[in-house]
Amino acid sequence: MAQRPGVPTAPELLLETDRGSTAMSPRRTYHVGRDPLCEICLDDARVSWHHAILRPDGDHWTLEDEDSTNGTWVDGHRVREWAVGVGSELRFGSAADGPRVRFAEPAAARPSSVSRPDMTTTFRRPTSVRPLAPQAAVRIGRAPDNDFVIDDLVVSRHHAELRARPDGRYEIADLGSHNGTYLNGARLTGAAAIGEGDIVGIGHSAFCLVGDQLQEYVDTGEVSLDVQDLRVAVDNGRKTLLDGVSFPVGATTLLAVVGPSGAGKSTLLGALTGLRPADHGTVLYDGRDLYRDYAELRSRIGLVPQDDILHAQLTVRRALAYAAELRFPQDTAKAEREARVDEVIGELGLQQRADQPIHSLSGGQRKRVSVALELLTKPSLLFLDEPTSGLDPGMDRSVMNMLRGLADDGRTVIVVTHSVLNLSVCDRLLVLAPGGRIAYYGPPDEALGFFGFEQWPEAFEAFENERERDWAGEHRASPLHRRYVDVAGRVPLAGAGDRAAGIAPKPPPKAQSWGSQLSTLIRRYAAVLSADRTFLIIMVALPFVMGAMARALAGSELNAETALNALFILCVGGVLTGAANAVRELVKERVIYQRERAVGLSRSAYLMSKVVVLGAITVGQAVVLTLVGLAGVKTNAPGGKGLFLPPLIEITLVVALLSVTAMVLGLLISALVTKEEVTMPLLVLLTIVQVVFCGSLLKLTGVPVIEQFAWFVPARWAMGAMSATIDLGAIVPGKITQDPMFDHKPRLWLTEVAALVGLAVLFGVLVGRVLRRHEPAIMRK
Repeated sequence: MAQRPGVPTAPELLLETDRGSTAMSPRRTYHVGRDPLCEICLDDARVSWHHAILRPDGDHWTLEDEDSTNGTWVDGHRVREWAVGVGSELRFGSAADGPRVRFAEPAAARPSSVSRPDMTTTFRRPTSVRPLAPQAAVRIGRAPDNDFVIDDLVVSRHHAELRARPDGRYEIADLGSHNGTYLNGARLTGAAAIGEGDIVGIGHSAFCLVGDQLQEYVDTGEVSLDVQDLRVAVDNGRKTLLDGVSFPVGATTLLAVVGPSGAGKSTLLGALTGLRPADHGTVLYDGRDLYRDYAELRSRIGLVPQDDILHAQLTVRRALAYAAELRFPQDTAKAEREARVDEVIGELGLQQRADQPIHSLSGGQRKRVSVALELLTKPSLLFLDEPTSGLDPGMDRSVMNMLRGLADDGRTVIVVTHSVLNLSVCDRLLVLAPGGRIAYYGPPDEALGFFGFEQWPEAFEAFENERERDWAGEHRASPLHRRYVDVAGRVPLAGAGDRAAGIAPKPPPKAQSWGSQLSTLIRRYAAVLSADRTFLIIMVALPFVMGAMARALAGSELNAETALNALFILCVGGVLTGAANAVRELVKERVIYQRERAVGLSRSAYLMSKVVVLGAITVGQAVVLTLVGLAGVKTNAPGGKGLFLPPLIEITLVVALLSVTAMVLGLLISALVTKEEVTMPLLVLLTIVQVVFCGSLLKLTGVPVIEQFAWFVPARWAMGAMSATIDLGAIVPGKITQDPMFDHKPRLWLTEVAALVGLAVLFGVLVGRVLRRHEPAIMRK
């Protein structure tokens, strides 16, 4: 049968060296050399940096020497080009004792969920192998009493169990783990049968059945990333953000992504992290389809946004401790979490700063703390968005050297940056041109020469001034593209296409129960507020100031001259204290919320923590406000009594409900705005609306539209309830006070109180809906 053009028929081979083995796919080309980024890295001084190439050649493999200094040898003879197959043996750098490479048949068993086995590091060789006894169950978890013990804090103490079935097959069952058990990338519910080639994912470990053995493969962090033909368009395809982006990233590589504004760097970051999957194309995480297996693999991806993702009022250690509580399983002991926090602090050199408030650190040190948070769960793939933004050249260099160290320690690190000061510490550089196309991919020190400029500003000016130039076409036609991008002779993964557009992953697993998350969030938020001295001063002073104003207007009793104004000030004070507490609280934490939501934070638990803490503060302020304003003042209520309770208690209850409702309304404003600076003008506007529509300045009843609009103004119901308590219409005769909502009737008072509660609930539901808009795109599907 004739060979189809472009379809390799060379056999798969297993290349073996003294350091390990590599499964060779006929769809790839393999570089041999001393360069750590070579697919076959031989750490020997006699081997050239780029020594030779192994490539599929029709129905066989061919080795081609790249003019190496010390040569490639077969049976004592130096060769420049040589056909290899099963049983072939080569030496590099010396015919007698140079590093030896042998070729064998690949192993028969191979996990079916690994889309490209030739590109994986994790699945080349099992970390451990356990024989399976007939009819025996194998329990897997973090606790020492398990049959398979996994030393990984994201794994529950008793995580899963492998069970033999009567028919001779096996099944895997999740034991109620917090972070989930995954079968071929999908989260497992209950138990499911498994066969040879299936992957059971637990934490950073994967388990495969091979015959009567259970093999464990551990993701140590040395993972590759292969990006294939990513495309993203918006406005119904009229505007392209990414166009045919393809490139490989080797294990433990530090890759920098640069380009002019609008070139698609942020879009690429979203596509590579899976937070905003590409409309077309594939991202392979260590040979596995990231989009298909995203539910399992997302926990191995760390993302450090441009803005800090920790509360600046907390100390470094305390902030990381709260983050560890939220990210590790609920059965993780406090001592285990503290040990991991100390380990990360030491890894990033923060020991001397551990007990300092984060806001007192330098910009570079704060960035280290943000990175430390992501390292808690030991991600294999770490992304950073503009980590050096706003830093001076010295801090820029410090941060980039830190990233270099993280990659050298066994991680793959990708940094999106505008700074070109320290690109030399990176292994690879990706330059995006306007339109989301690749203008360059390769070593950083060859980039300017490729473009023909001496300085980076010249290159960026050219991108802006020569927008019609085919930057991507020039790169594709260059030898650099063939050497660094098309090194594999890559063929897109079969069946990938537009699958990304239809992905609807389940929400990430919650490491903690809802109640446990709420407890942690409440304690953290209370600690943040207690460390904010400005907030504390305002929180304490405001109710006293507003209460003193009400007291000055009320005098010794509520009469025709003082009653309306005193209740009006209480109404304004309740709105102002409640809304002022909350109007900044969501927008200032938006980046923190987005990141924590992406790793399993409950939206409702987050919102409820705000309501509980701010609600307690707001109620306390309302009590102080009312007591300062009216304690000891004669209310002149009918018979000196309220409708259900003493007048002062009823008024205090109404002011507290008004303040809480205004607080939730403040949260709604905070969720709607995009910048913290606009919250204060909106707070003033909110207060003015409450003043105008509370019913003490204008006649609202019987006025079309205005009356109906006032139903959604909390101050309207609060003013009515307080007036009903003291029968304001009787104390202050007049056109405005003859409002039916001011009548001294028990049922009316209950209705008005219920309306305040209903508005608070309505505003709370709306806050939850608006918060959803600020979550990563993949969380909203």
